[in-house]
Amino acid sequence: MINYMTMIMVNIFEAKAKLSDLLDRAAAGERILICKRNQPVAELRPIAASRQAPRPVGGARGMVTIPPAFFEPLPQEEVDGFDAGRVFPPVMSTASRVAETPPRGTRAARPRGVRKRR
Repeated sequence: MINYMTMIMVNIFEAKAKLSDLLDRAAAGERILICKRNQPVAELRPIAASRQAPRPVGGARGMVTIPPAFFEPLPQEEVDGFDAGRVFPPVMSTASRVAETPPRGTRAARPRGVRKRR
């Protein structure tokens, strides 16, 4: 059996007028392309059904093996290597300049659309 996927295309005006019908069709499995002036902007499609039964336990049994060496203690030089480095990055000695005012004589950049006061 061959099942061809066809997609319905509707403009926003028609989608607003027939939203209930389009939602019913989407719930039945159809995909609807919503356009604005014949340009696609959104797709209405069904969401995946949620799981009704809990997942079975032990689905990967036999697929993963843990070697006995995993449970042996690490060599002392590797354990010491964990403690040797810095845990946190160094603290910056200078304050952040994000909230500071620019030095006099320089032009401060204003966000677009903001006018200079007079």
